[in-house]
Amino acid sequence: MIHRILASSRQLIILAVICSFIASVTILLYGVVQTGNAIVQVFHDGAASSKGAKKLVVSLVEVIDMFLLSTVFYITALGLYELFIDDRINVPEWLEIHNIDDLKGKLISVIIVVLSVLFLGQAVTWSGDPNFLPFGASVALVIASLTYFLSAQHKNYKK
Repeated sequence: MIHRILASSRQLIILAVICSFIASVTILLYGVVQTGNAIVQVFHDGAASSKGAKKLVVSLVEVIDMFLLSTVFYITALGLYELFIDDRINVPEWLEIHNIDDLKGKLISVIIVVLSVLFLGQAVTWSGDPNFLPFGASVALVIASLTYFLSAQHKNYKK
């Protein structure tokens, strides 16, 4: 009996899949709205000024960050679905997830890009504040650590 309960409990992961997918769609739609708002705001404030162009770039970098976060939630939903519910879902080969390490690798790769975009957003708006260097060093350290983790994981697969 306990075996049957545990075997069927994997279906509970569908809740995480649904919530991750809803989060992905919500962030994606919010990013679409923010893109429109950024474009309208620039034309409303005057696109000719350098401040207007800088503000547009910053806004659009933040939108890209939202799209990347949406991708993280989507990959999580897809990966959990493939791992626990049904691995026969039709996805491109590069998005196939066969084990938890595949899911972690894909998520870490996107997180590295998200951190890079976050840093870019801060760099574009940098006003000469000396606290920017520790922020940049922190982001670089996290990216280096995640990259090392990915490369170590890749080496383990080749053995």
